[in-house]
Amino acid sequence: MNDPRPAEPASPPRLARLDDLRIDRGDERPRRRILPWVVGVVGLLLIAAVAIPLLAPRAPEVKVAPAAEVATTAGGATTVLNASGYVTARRQATVSSKVTGKVTEVLVEEGTQVAEGQLVARIDAAIPEASRRLGESQVQAAAAAREETRVRIAQAKLDLHRQQELAKEGFTSQAEVDRASHDLKALEARLATQQQDLQVTQRSLALRRQDVADTEIRAPFAGVVTSKNAQPGEMISPMSAGGGFTRTGICTLVDMSSLEFEVDVNEAYINRVRPGQPAEGVLDAYPDWRIPAHVITIVPTADRQKATVMVRIGIDLRDPRILPDMGVKVSFVEPQKAGAPVQRAVTVPKSALRREGEQDVVLVVNGENKLERRAVQVADTTGDVAKLVAGLVARERVVVEGPATLKDGDRVRVAQGETKP
Repeated sequence: MNDPRPAEPASPPRLARLDDLRIDRGDERPRRRILPWVVGVVGLLLIAAVAIPLLAPRAPEVKVAPAAEVATTAGGATTVLNASGYVTARRQATVSSKVTGKVTEVLVEEGTQVAEGQLVARIDAAIPEASRRLGESQVQAAAAAREETRVRIAQAKLDLHRQQELAKEGFTSQAEVDRASHDLKALEARLATQQQDLQVTQRSLALRRQDVADTEIRAPFAGVVTSKNAQPGEMISPMSAGGGFTRTGICTLVDMSSLEFEVDVNEAYINRVRPGQPAEGVLDAYPDWRIPAHVITIVPTADRQKATVMVRIGIDLRDPRILPDMGVKVSFVEPQKAGAPVQRAVTVPKSALRREGEQDVVLVVNGENKLERRAVQVADTTGDVAKLVAGLVARERVVVEGPATLKDGDRVRVAQGETKP
């Protein structure tokens, strides 16, 4: 049978072909939604990776110094203490005059070697010289008057003898004899007075001659002139006068044979020093030259401000290179006992020491630039250097400059260049 429904028209062949060319984009819209989020998250991570190190606290910067091992003393002796001080002269003087006057001549310069009693300067001697000549005239006049009196005494003796002879023969009276006798006694009394007057004038002349001698300024002892303080034409006086325009000395004289070392020893370590103890001095000007010395005495007083005791040290080897006021470092040594172990020590800058209660500590920077708190034992300190006998080994780096808040375990940045110990 035939189907009564009408037949559906067939699709046009062109539309069918267009449907075949269409691309299925069913999941494209979700991908477009996810991609911006991914890009945003990655950007935030990159920003955080850059910003977090910048915002995080930076490790503090410190300066370090390596610990240096102390060389042992040669000759079987060990150093028990180090101290610093200066070269001083026990015998030195500012050469001046006894009287006030104008300098006319200065015969020395800095570095001049003078002998005891040598003339170093002169001052104006016009008035003392005139006074001396007046004194000499007075002595001559007194001596002449005495001689005149002696002649008159001789004449008076002759007159008395003549009157006595005439009186015996009855040619003169007793009154004439008495008068001649009294005249002789009067002349003898005048002679005694004139003798005393002559002695007075002679002593006065001696004083005036001394005044002339005082115008010549001489060295009180042998030594070297270290400073020249006056020039010809200036006024000089044994005391300060004239508002600073009057000199009080010609030059400064130092006896080089009296040079010695004077050092300040911390009172906590003074028990390591004794009179007669051997020592070695090293001048700052000649660091490779060791000068043998010995302890003269320990000055029996302490400096309250510095907490130190002064020690005088004699120099066993005299040398012209040793000059007054030079800086010196002294090592007090003791002979090493047979079989005793050699004690090793290191030196670090004094600024590396930190005080925690009764304990000295240092902060050591390890290979990872982290701090290690280390308790140490200080033997002594000399100037800016501390000697440690326990708690630290050579070549370890210690903090010498950094924040006060540094503590054990902190990570630090080491500044370029190390400080020498």
